[in-house]
Amino acid sequence: NTNNAAGESAVLGLTSSVGLLDSEIVLNWICCVIELQAHEQFEEPKLEAVRENNVELVQDILKELSPIAHSSQAADELVRILKEPHFQSLLETHDSVASKNYETPPPSPCSFMDAALNNQPVPPDAVRMVGIRKVSGEHLGVTFRVENGELVIARILHGGMIDQQGLLHVGDIIKEVNGKEVGNDPKVLQEMLKEASGSVVLKILPSYQEPHTARQVSGKNMRTAFVKCHFDYDPSHDNLIPCKEAGLSFNSGDILQIFNQEDLNWWQACHIEGGSAGLIPSQLLEEKRKAFVKRDLELATAGPLCAGMGGKKKKRMMYLTTKNAEFDRHELKIYEEVAKVPPFRRKTLVLIGAQGVGRRSLKNKLMVSDSQRYGTTIPFTSRKPKVDERDGQMYSFMTRSEMECDIKNGRFLEHGEYDGNFYGTKISSIHEVMDTGKICILDVNPQALKVLRTSEFLPYVVFIEAPDYEVLKAMNRSAIELGVVTKQMTDSELKRTVDESERIKRAYGHYFDLCIINDGHEAAFRTLRSALEKLTTEQQWVPVNWVF
Repeated sequence: NTNNAAGESAVLGLTSSVGLLDSEIVLNWICCVIELQAHEQFEEPKLEAVRENNVELVQDILKELSPIAHSSQAADELVRILKEPHFQSLLETHDSVASKNYETPPPSPCSFMDAALNNQPVPPDAVRMVGIRKVSGEHLGVTFRVENGELVIARILHGGMIDQQGLLHVGDIIKEVNGKEVGNDPKVLQEMLKEASGSVVLKILPSYQEPHTARQVSGKNMRTAFVKCHFDYDPSHDNLIPCKEAGLSFNSGDILQIFNQEDLNWWQACHIEGGSAGLIPSQLLEEKRKAFVKRDLELATAGPLCAGMGGKKKKRMMYLTTKNAEFDRHELKIYEEVAKVPPFRRKTLVLIGAQGVGRRSLKNKLMVSDSQRYGTTIPFTSRKPKVDERDGQMYSFMTRSEMECDIKNGRFLEHGEYDGNFYGTKISSIHEVMDTGKICILDVNPQALKVLRTSEFLPYVVFIEAPDYEVLKAMNRSAIELGVVTKQMTDSELKRTVDESERIKRAYGHYFDLCIINDGHEAAFRTLRSALEKLTTEQQWVPVNWVF
């Protein structure tokens, strides 16, 4: 081309005038010029995202993989990778870029003003225009309240779009959305913002309030607190929540991280597996709801939504071991603060269950399977030893007066009287087993958990749940045929076992680390042994007072 010809003429003129350039050098120089021009004219292809909804795609894949994860090692490994928080964050970031959520918001109308003027204090009634970008159906992570006929930001959810951008603050008054007045109905505004897409411009009156100090729980900042839930919650069925879309659903046993509890009634939390933060009922609100405590202050239409739950304090009973049943009726377990710790072996294994559900069989099977690892206590009794009985074998014998004295002084974990004689488990006998380095297996009444569930005993509490009536009846018949038991349970005894099992689970379920339905002794034993092995290889969530 002409450009190449001109370059070649210039080079030939240079060689004739100087006469010193080697022809090979000249040729190489011409090639470099041609390559440079070709490179300048080359344009790299523009990369485009294949799809914008990879997060939804992965969720669909997980639903397909979940049924086969237990039987396929490859599927199980893939499920764990896809659930990793870092992988989930990568997908969310990719989808945000693909949908062009990274574009710069529209400039503020005041951007043309002099910088010196912008540094001046802004009057409280000054109007601001805030631009955000969103997709239709996406929740902004903000709730509103009505104050003096205006819609005011009541709370900003941790980790939500508004919290990440930092453009809005609690107390800001929302005047318009994309030029439309918002009125004074929070639900209408929420729907308007939810359906908006692309560039959304909010007209606001800023609050310019100083941020409040986060509330504390158990002496620690709530931004680092984790809790174990002891009830199921579905915000779509909660008529008190200020915004159902902002709620966070969870099941009993889930671990949540609490970010904020400034509101007396609604905390901000998220699942430890990741995801967006949402609103959950506070301990106070759920206690009042579950205990049917009447509110002294009704919800005011002019105040914050779902606020005004204050009132007189509940009368709380002091816990006394002699008043366990009364204590159980008054105390509600809603959330339990927990901490994650490295793998460790528990000091005690506590088996809880109804009479006739098979606890003793599992206990004996564990003892036989590994006598070097497991041990148990020897019960104490005030009855006279029989001719063939030796002290310390099946029972440790004491006089009635000695047992009465020790019971009065709180030296027994539990005790009872049968046929005029005392029977019981001494706390010191548990320590004797633990001091040998063995895990002490205890088959006790559920009320003993209040004493055992401490850092002193570090228990692993397993609930042996009764199967259905017909299954339990068949198991009892099979045990008789095999000679394992000699007594056949009556229909009323079978039904009583099933009913008692359900009652124990309702009353003491918040203490359980594991529930096993004993619909087969061998399967139940394998499940129990596998769970105990995992304690030494996997991290554990334990009550925070075991650690601090």
